[in-house]
Amino acid sequence: MRQAFARVFGIEDPDETMPIVYDVCHNIAKFETYTVDGVETELCVHRKGATRAFPAGHPDVPARYRQVGQPVLVPGDMGRYSFVCAGLPGAMLETWGSSCHGAGRVLGRNAAKRALEGVDIAARLNAKGIQVRAQNKSSLAEESSEAYKDVKEVVHVLQDAGIARVVAQMRPLGVIKG
Repeated sequence: MRQAFARVFGIEDPDETMPIVYDVCHNIAKFETYTVDGVETELCVHRKGATRAFPAGHPDVPARYRQVGQPVLVPGDMGRYSFVCAGLPGAMLETWGSSCHGAGRVLGRNAAKRALEGVDIAARLNAKGIQVRAQNKSSLAEESSEAYKDVKEVVHVLQDAGIARVVAQMRPLGVIKG
């Protein structure tokens, strides 16, 4: 992605001008130790649709984030907002150090396409100041706001449950759909 931006915008050193702030896998499985029925147990924790939410001070949080807690990226949808959160101690007790990493769907891909047939999603996004690049504009319906829960409600549940706290709300500037 950085090489593509560098090529299009004539950037000579993308590593310097576009540094990686944080990188996380979409699906991950790691061996971790948790207390299960009062016994320290090594588990293989598979996070699909989830990400780590370790609290501040946890030794497995990258050093640069250890004082604030594991970054938890919770994307919303392409037309509203996304959130950066930080893991809290409740995640270790309630979810084996895990948090969702997305709003979650309310419509499947095909249902969204049917529901939004004939709607110009790209024009709606452009009207909000969001640039769109899509191989097939009709495929945008499957990622539309109507297809997802409101992520603001989702992150407030995370925060109220002590799993992660909201650090920043972001708004989309561009959408790339392959």
